Amino acid sequence: MLVNLFDNLPLDTSQETFDGMLNVPGLRIERIVSHGQASPPGFWYQQSWDEWVIVLKGQATLQIEGKENLAQLRAGDHYWLPTGCRHRVVRTSHDGPTIWLAVHRQVVLAGEHVS
Repeated sequence: MLVNLFDNLPLDTSQETFDGMLNVPGLRIERIVSHGQASPPGFWYQQSWDEWVIVLKGQATLQIEGKENLAQLRAGDHYWLPTGCRHRVVRTSHDGPTIWLAVHRQVVLAGEHVS
């Protein structure tokens, strides 16, 4: 099935949207569309899976715990967030959508089953 990541963008800009593109055991790919959203003050993501994000359109700023500098992402820039990496979104574009692609990889140990 042919799908374009830039088609069917959400009309509601008041909240970030997460659209699943692929979900198979151990791997999830989603499109994220932001319109100026950021992580709430004091909130940090700390996930039990690896995540690779790329900004396809717009801009975003990430704060990574333990890193002195903020990660400024523009279209084409990507960032690897290993399991357990505390991070937050400081800002996203206000003058149009920030379109991300996020790839989530569940680390599977020998003998484990991931659904």
